[in-house]
Amino acid sequence: MGKLEGKVALITGGASGLGAEDARVLAREGAKVVITDVQDDLGAAVAAELPDGLYLHHDVRDPQRWAEVVATTIERFGRLDTLVNNAGLVRFGTVETLSYEDFRLQTDVMVGGTFLGCQAAIPHMSRDGSGSIINMASVAGLKGISTIPAYTAAKAGIIGMTRSIAVHCREQKYRIRVNAIAPGGIVTPMTAQALAQLPQDAAGLDQIHDHGMGQPIDIANMVLYLACEDGRHLTGTTITIDNGETMA
Repeated sequence: MGKLEGKVALITGGASGLGAEDARVLAREGAKVVITDVQDDLGAAVAAELPDGLYLHHDVRDPQRWAEVVATTIERFGRLDTLVNNAGLVRFGTVETLSYEDFRLQTDVMVGGTFLGCQAAIPHMSRDGSGSIINMASVAGLKGISTIPAYTAAKAGIIGMTRSIAVHCREQKYRIRVNAIAPGGIVTPMTAQALAQLPQDAAGLDQIHDHGMGQPIDIANMVLYLACEDGRHLTGTTITIDNGETMA
């Protein structure tokens, strides 16, 4: 028996990188996994790897699509136990050069998408008596990185919103745990694309150069911990997995 036998997980941004690895690890531990993304070919391929895996096209900025995705999950598997709000993207530029359009895109996807996901999932989790919501933040939300002001703002917003929603669930006696994970540099397609666009002496790359980058499994193992009974006493917290990047 796996740690998530009989449980159902929904993972946004599950077509690649951290989301795809989360899906594999949760499925390995017995969960039925629904992954969503806008990268349909990649998402369908990841879902095909999983026992009973399901892929759904999903723009996390759309409240109506959130309702449809959660309804489809419930219809297919009967419940929703874990939500991983993982969808994200990055656009580079300082406060002087980043367009407001790119600023809004990043905050709408990450802050707005996380809010809508929590809003859509909580009524079903509260009905079933328990649940775990895991929001993907970043060390960028804990320190200043000049080249990604919108990404930094979005991830900081996720950290604060996680606390607020955890308090709400506690006040309502929902038995829904809400936590965030703040990774440092992790080897993913998004990170590779980002590094290709930045000069090697760009601000914020010191940790990568000095100590190397983590692997998606390093984050997926914490997602599993928070999703299963092992993490039953954690809520309202942000867990930093960054090989000491934020110690200084």
